[in-house]
Amino acid sequence: MAYEVVIGLEVHAQLLTRSKMFCGCSTVFGAAANTQTCPVCLGMPGVLPVINKKAVEFAVRTGLALNCTIAPHNRFARKNYFYPDLPKGYQISQYELPICEHGWIEIGQNGTTKRICIRRAHLEEDAGKNLHEGIAGASYVDLNRAGTPLLEIVTEPDMRAPDEAVAYLKTLRDILVYLEVCDGNMEEGSLRCEPNLSLRPAGSKELGTKVELKNINSFRFAKAAMEYEIKRQEKVLSEGGKILQETRLWNPEKGETAPMRSKEEAHDYRYFPDPDLVPLRMTSDMVEEVRKSLPELPAAMHRRFMEIYGLPEYDAGVLTAEKPLARFFEDVVKVQVEATGTSSKELGKETSNWVTVELMGLLNKGIASAGGEVQATTIAHSPVSPKAIAELLALKRKGEISGPTAKAVLEEMFQTGRSAEEIVKVKELTQVSDEGALEKIIDEVMAKNPAQLEQYRGGREAVLGFFVGQVMKASTGKANPAKVNELLKRKLAK
Repeated sequence: MAYEVVIGLEVHAQLLTRSKMFCGCSTVFGAAANTQTCPVCLGMPGVLPVINKKAVEFAVRTGLALNCTIAPHNRFARKNYFYPDLPKGYQISQYELPICEHGWIEIGQNGTTKRICIRRAHLEEDAGKNLHEGIAGASYVDLNRAGTPLLEIVTEPDMRAPDEAVAYLKTLRDILVYLEVCDGNMEEGSLRCEPNLSLRPAGSKELGTKVELKNINSFRFAKAAMEYEIKRQEKVLSEGGKILQETRLWNPEKGETAPMRSKEEAHDYRYFPDPDLVPLRMTSDMVEEVRKSLPELPAAMHRRFMEIYGLPEYDAGVLTAEKPLARFFEDVVKVQVEATGTSSKELGKETSNWVTVELMGLLNKGIASAGGEVQATTIAHSPVSPKAIAELLALKRKGEISGPTAKAVLEEMFQTGRSAEEIVKVKELTQVSDEGALEKIIDEVMAKNPAQLEQYRGGREAVLGFFVGQVMKASTGKANPAKVNELLKRKLAK
């Protein structure tokens, strides 16, 4: 029997607030275990939580970007379960009245777009972290993360393949990072996803039994876990078995999922309104104030880059994948426009090539440290500024240096921090465009290669490339290639 895959996603995004959801403890990652706690996030008797205003603002900000309705009235509930990383014995979350509902985002795949509907996005606090290390058989609990603000974003079961789910995850991550509400660092657990996956007979409208894959922290693992789970469920069903509704963990080392626990329903958590927290009231003025502060989002920027800078869809996608890269590119273009008056569209493609190919290539190779170690770096820490790149491109555009020379100069700029003009001057790299000087070199090359000269004049025009190469070699790469081609055609034809 042929089966159709149905996937919905729950994504937990840690919000970039300085303090926790209901207390003043720091949320900075990497502190010594249990040093960022207080009686509130430790769940001590008699303490009272206070809602983090910035977390609420970030939730509204995200909801608006995801085309959600912002609930004028929403409230927090207690989600009861007992686990070592949850000292209170319950998690403060939102249940029947979430802050954001009924949204959507569009994903692009293979030249087409698909709308993924978002059921809800609600605020809650994170749990601590269990550490299974050290003494054999012993586990420890680090409660630094307990109470960190989370936004849980839940989709409808709209995806039909792991690739679609990953495309949604990447699109959502880009939006969250552009909004500056989450750093999107999956390795540190700032962004975690839980695919809910089921199979049903092809053509059926009824949903199959759902399996949840818990706390996956990379796009690669998410795709691999879903692909494995599809094969596992197909095997169970084809052998006449039944799928159990359960939560499973992904083991990347074994490349398989394993049962964690039976899947809970809402009634298992015994939700009830938190008596320590008053309901939240969001006025239309409050929502509009947040709306006015929204930045340009990736999809809109992608369209603008294609329109304003004349970029192909691929280039625009690469540049807008990371906000710092998009800003760097625009700064390089801006410096050139101000200096030359040339239009952004004329400068767009060449600038894109130099930023995404040449500079990013150097960043990926890395910078040598004082100890000799080489470490890759990001565009935000580039040793070459947008202004420096613009000045290099200006020298190339004026014909003072050739393309290959410009690449060599960029590499030295990257390693030394010196300006392009300084490097070109000290190393005497200025391109030779003087016709008299070039004609002298061409005459010498023609005299040394009579056989090739005879071949060209006999009709073998491809030999022109040979002469261009010899002239460039004789000029140690300094000859202006366009001028060399022009002069060679004139002289060889005589």
